[in-house]
Amino acid sequence: MRLSVKRTVVLLLTVFGAWSLTRTLYRVLACLGELPRTHVVSMRSRNWNRTQYRYNQNTPMVFVGGVPRSGTTLMRVMLDAHPDIRCGEETRVIPRMLAMRQALGRQDSGERWALEDEGVSQEMLDAATSAFILEVIARHGEPARVLCNKDPFTLKSAVYLSRIFPNSKFLLMLRDGRASVHSMISRRVTISGFNLSSYRDCLTKWSNAIEVMLSQCMAVGQRRCMAVRYEDLVLQPRATMQRVLHFLKSPWDEGVLHHEEAIGRPGGVSLSRTERSTDQVIKPVNLEALTRWVGHIPADVQLDMEKIAPMLRKLGYNPNANPPDYGPPDPEVINNTQRVLRGDFKTPTSLKRLRQVSPKLNSKGGGN
Repeated sequence: MRLSVKRTVVLLLTVFGAWSLTRTLYRVLACLGELPRTHVVSMRSRNWNRTQYRYNQNTPMVFVGGVPRSGTTLMRVMLDAHPDIRCGEETRVIPRMLAMRQALGRQDSGERWALEDEGVSQEMLDAATSAFILEVIARHGEPARVLCNKDPFTLKSAVYLSRIFPNSKFLLMLRDGRASVHSMISRRVTISGFNLSSYRDCLTKWSNAIEVMLSQCMAVGQRRCMAVRYEDLVLQPRATMQRVLHFLKSPWDEGVLHHEEAIGRPGGVSLSRTERSTDQVIKPVNLEALTRWVGHIPADVQLDMEKIAPMLRKLGYNPNANPPDYGPPDPEVINNTQRVLRGDFKTPTSLKRLRQVSPKLNSKGGGN
């Protein structure tokens, strides 16, 4: 069936009917016939202390992703505690936009050729997509020198994002798949395509998803995509964050090791009402969740682990180790864990927009 330009625009507006999308698509599509392919949409914004920032598609940005429950939320709040970086909560809409854009760009898609016959080129769609993503990332939180987005599944589109945002960088969070899957199932984190009643199904889906994301990261290249182990981030947060900030070309700041102290503060860490990791990342970095999965994997699944989740061994995790040896923790992490277990740690009083998450809430992501 041939799809007209008008119906395509109506579809986009219906799905993403936010005011910002309407304005962005109108601004881009209304004049694309006269614009060169290098057209850049720019915007300006001021932060809490009135500092003005200008953003466009060439602005350096950071995309944090990975399979949900792999530490993406912990990484983003630690980055948010840096004075130069703002990630903010998941947008939830960016992965949907990327999925739609991918569908409209498939070589075997009849829609692609129908659109191009009617004057809607791939370059036009790229311009609209990049303008939309830029608008959402820039305006859904406080402005900062470095913008960052954390929507776990965006890393499935790292190659495409690296093209439409040529100065972007990517952080791919890796975690022992058994831990990620146990967290999904035990916390009832609904993820599209994952059967939460089956460890076997979820481990298979985890292995497939992380294989795609890792291949995208490798295609982007190590100068622009860095894989970070959740276990390293928890056990040796200082050394890990030093490597991350060096990769991002951002100066070291001690605040990234104390993200819990920046929650709710101007220019600090803003927490989501819906992300399932919120109740975990209000605490300092600790060992509580590291091996919580041990003893919960069904025996028949454990016996077939090599076949069910081949990416475990490819990522360096021993599929037969129960419990595994992830390495020694830093003394500060041990101290944080003892504080949390003793009840010495108190929930920050400056929480921003935080409320109890209903156990029935349907979540499409989450990281820690």
